Amino acid sequence: MGIDDKARNVAEKAGGQIKEGWGKLTDDERLEAEGKAQQLVAEAKQAGEHVKDAGDDVKKAFRN
Repeated sequence: MGIDDKARNVAEKAGGQIKEGWGKLTDDERLEAEGKAQQLVAEAKQAGEHVKDAGDDVKKAFRN
């Protein structure tokens, strides 16, 4: 996973946490749900990057 991809995913997750928190504070269920969804998207992207990294590791193992 590239450092820039990781940073984007962390930032997106943090933004989701802020939205969720603000939604809870203001009793805005829609904003809270958007924040949770944004966090899930960021986590899914991060999981995809981990799978891609694992695939690269397997390729390297077979080359050696």
